[in-house]
Amino acid sequence: MNTLIHLLEAAVIAGTPLLLGALGEILCERAGNLNLGVEGEMFMGAVAGIAAAFFYNQAGGENGFVAVAFATLFSFLFGALGALIYAFLVVTMRANQNVTGLILTIFGTGFGNFFGAFFPRMTGKTLVVSDATKKMFGNGSLFNWMVYLALLIALLMAYFLYHTRRGLSLRAIGENPQAADAAGIPVSLYKYVATMIGGGICGLGGMYISMVSQNGNWVDNCVSGYGWLAVALVIFAAWSPYRALLVSIVFGGLMILRFYVQLPIPSQFYEMAPYAVTILVLIITSMRGTREHNQPKSCGINYFREER
Repeated sequence: MNTLIHLLEAAVIAGTPLLLGALGEILCERAGNLNLGVEGEMFMGAVAGIAAAFFYNQAGGENGFVAVAFATLFSFLFGALGALIYAFLVVTMRANQNVTGLILTIFGTGFGNFFGAFFPRMTGKTLVVSDATKKMFGNGSLFNWMVYLALLIALLMAYFLYHTRRGLSLRAIGENPQAADAAGIPVSLYKYVATMIGGGICGLGGMYISMVSQNGNWVDNCVSGYGWLAVALVIFAAWSPYRALLVSIVFGGLMILRFYVQLPIPSQFYEMAPYAVTILVLIITSMRGTREHNQPKSCGINYFREER
């Protein structure tokens, strides 16, 4: 019984970056933008967050709260910056959404790994935050504060989408931007704002990996795979923040299963499990074909006002 409880606790902790990535993508796709650049945004947020805390520490700052504030702010801003690039190309320049998302993933991955190696060369020191900063991201209680932040974001997003007028407008844009535009809703503005806020949330997911999962030490390619799992989780969660909470725990459990369930099989099978389950889930979800599990109708399709 204790093992099961510990597994559940560890699953929540391991699933938090997936939850943040999925929430950011849900908000983006609800606006009709299929952003496959989640992993790139998470990479940008990961390196920006740890770098902000690192340079604050190097400047003599020892206040853990300030370091956390800098890390959180910069990870959100750089995740939003990646999303802004995507939104400009897709909403304004009308570039293909799939290709643009893939480009953002490549760019963000290179951005993270480049600056993760550049800053240590520039300063002559390893890109690692101070012990005081690490303590702020540690498990002071049952869970670290970012777990509760992710839960709060999920609840606020659900309330916004389902219980506010602006949330209804955003969902209308995702379903039928022509009708939303005819009703006087500023489609492009909503798309920009939703995409950028979603990118910022993905950036927080990246910071979680570099500051919590990696304990404040930069590791090249530390985000690899998380962004793609987050995109798949959006489909599994049926574009619902509520369901995303549960799905992230399930996949978080799959990611740390090898530490709690010892079977006489190669460790690679444990590492493969989340991705194999993702494929199975996508197949099952597609076969069900219910409206509840359909993505927003305009998701992945650029809106041309002239064709309204």
